[in-house]
Amino acid sequence: MKLWDKGYSIDKKIESFTVGNDREIDLKIAKYDVQASMAHAVMLQSIGLLSEVELGKLIASLNELSENIEAGDFVIENDFEDVHSKIEYELTKSLGDIGKKIHTARSRNDQVLVALQLYYKDNLKLIDSKIKVFFETLLNLANTHKDRLLPGYTHLQVAMPSSFGLWLSAYAELLIDDVYMLNSVIKIVDQNPLGSAAGYGSSFPIDRAITTKELNFSTLKYNVVAAQLSRGKSERAIASSLGGLCNTMGRLAMDVCLYMSQNFGFISFPDHLTTGSSIMPHKKNPDVFELIRGKCNKVQALHTEMLLITNNLPSGYHRDFQLLKENMINAFEDVKDMLDIFNHAMQQIIVKDIDLSEEKYRFLFTVDSINNLVVDGMPFRDAYQHVGMQVQNNTYQPDLGKRHTHIGSMGNLALDQIRKKYPK
Repeated sequence: MKLWDKGYSIDKKIESFTVGNDREIDLKIAKYDVQASMAHAVMLQSIGLLSEVELGKLIASLNELSENIEAGDFVIENDFEDVHSKIEYELTKSLGDIGKKIHTARSRNDQVLVALQLYYKDNLKLIDSKIKVFFETLLNLANTHKDRLLPGYTHLQVAMPSSFGLWLSAYAELLIDDVYMLNSVIKIVDQNPLGSAAGYGSSFPIDRAITTKELNFSTLKYNVVAAQLSRGKSERAIASSLGGLCNTMGRLAMDVCLYMSQNFGFISFPDHLTTGSSIMPHKKNPDVFELIRGKCNKVQALHTEMLLITNNLPSGYHRDFQLLKENMINAFEDVKDMLDIFNHAMQQIIVKDIDLSEEKYRFLFTVDSINNLVVDGMPFRDAYQHVGMQVQNNTYQPDLGKRHTHIGSMGNLALDQIRKKYPK
């Protein structure tokens, strides 16, 4: 069944190419199309295009479809282009002419748009909640290991003393910035496009305020052309925010891979979280973190893809928009999975003791030594030259007793203040 069917058959090759794998992807948005159809039916009854009896029957059938979707029993067969045609078919099969009325004052354009907006909004909020869990895990680990020293690096060269507390809470605080971005994007998608139809509204006296309230949108996308133009724009904003989150996760995953290697040896994980080699029996590979790193890079590339598909398209609907859906939905599913598995793995991190008296860490405390001389009255540049000569002459002896006390340093992590920053 096709919503645009006019009694003739389309070339099978053309049909296969234009439909693609929409049927599989649409299972992710099926429940949202049902929700939107319920709201639309309520609105149609309010303006006299459905009777109360017809509304009751439609709502009952839509609730039954919703239960089937929730139970995993809903299937979109090859006879259907997408979820929208499947749902209308099921309503018509069970209700006859009443089912045929559900598409009144709607186009497949605003059906897809509203279902995607609802999916995006729900999943952005779900990702937000998963970030909060991961954030708390990192802060708790930072507190547990706040006094464990860790070499800090610049240019991958030993630089200055750091700590596991400083390292872990750094990524926790970066997650707050990612949530700021996600919350901004939630506001962008929290605008009801239903009623824009094919992009130019309807001659029916529809009441868009009713569907806005029924679907729990905070506001309308008032201008119907603007509603259609938001397709692609919303995806670019979402992809940018998910990419920012994945930048944070990807960099942490890279640190984990680096710190697990024998050349660093700062952390480890239980054997059941690692994988082995087919020929090297000593290997404990950080595959989960490497896959997180790779998937994060994929998601960061999504913004460019969304941009290139939609850039400079004229106003109105274009079939190009269909290409946005698959990788957007896949990105949401990947990000949710990554947050869950990253949190699960990091809770089992094993922090190792690091012997900072080893020769390779000999110059880790040179800046602290300079600062000691400055406190004793020597100008900073002279102190720098003095310690530099000791390094050159191989006479430098590190002072391991210097405390870092200012806020945000390894001796004063400000974990409570970081926690308070997290958006409510």
